[in-house]
Amino acid sequence: MTDFIRVFIPLFFIIFFMTAFFGTSFIVSKRIGKNPNVLPKDDSAYGLIGIYFKYTLFLIFIYTVLLFIFPEDISSSFKINLPKEIIFKYIGIALLILSLIWILIAQFQMKNSWRIGIDEDLKTELITTGLFNYSRNPIFLGILVSLIGFFFTLPTLISLSFLLISYILIQTQIRLEEEFLLHQHDEIYLQYKAKVRRFL
Repeated sequence: MTDFIRVFIPLFFIIFFMTAFFGTSFIVSKRIGKNPNVLPKDDSAYGLIGIYFKYTLFLIFIYTVLLFIFPEDISSSFKINLPKEIIFKYIGIALLILSLIWILIAQFQMKNSWRIGIDEDLKTELITTGLFNYSRNPIFLGILVSLIGFFFTLPTLISLSFLLISYILIQTQIRLEEEFLLHQHDEIYLQYKAKVRRFL
């Protein structure tokens, strides 16, 4: 199992970044004629969240590369002992795979409305069908599930830290987006918000 995880986790995150981030960004940019990554690069509070997101994703990628090169050292460093660990590893692998499928479906259903950040220049359609009929933030939910799967597969303090940091950043980003969507869609968003939960 150690050898499988050593290869699976880095491969998963490479596929994850290439499809859910770069691939979807490329497709949407061709459709709308602009980069869908609209996170600000200034020193505002919102800009700081974007920077922390990028740092976190970069560190996760580096951590998985180190796992591939030094599997025993990374797996044993700051290890958290879970009961019946092999079961958690299988659950973690399943969660990683399912989360990626879930995210890609949600991105497909968002079509041209998908953004990384808040797009104040273009008014996007409020998507309320498909997975968005069950969760107001299915993509963020999928990211959190993938990080839970990552922790179950590689239970260390470091992978747990990635999960907790990402959770805080996502919760902050969601509230910024909710405020923006309320301003942009007004009563329609209030009705949607009253009907559908933030995650599930």
